[in-house]
Amino acid sequence: MERVVTVVPEAGLHARPAAKFVETVQAFDSEVSIARADNESDVVSAGSMIAVTSLGVRRGEDVRLVAEGDDAEAALDALEDVLSTPEDELDA
Repeated sequence: MERVVTVVPEAGLHARPAAKFVETVQAFDSEVSIARADNESDVVSAGSMIAVTSLGVRRGEDVRLVAEGDDAEAALDALEDVLSTPEDELDA
């Protein structure tokens, strides 16, 4: 399964939003990868904080999430929620 999501947190996928994103990935059994929607050749593991932040994704950019496994749809739903939530509401 795959999904394209627009990143909403002001910091993009850096610092707190990236940590929350990776933490969410690790709560699922599915294998999840992430890439910039405009550069699908640079696919990285969504469970790696270093890999996720190395993409340099900024607010308003689109990412492509790909999940494989029994809970893939639930994982994509949860990750879309993280990416579409403003940073100040992430832990609310």
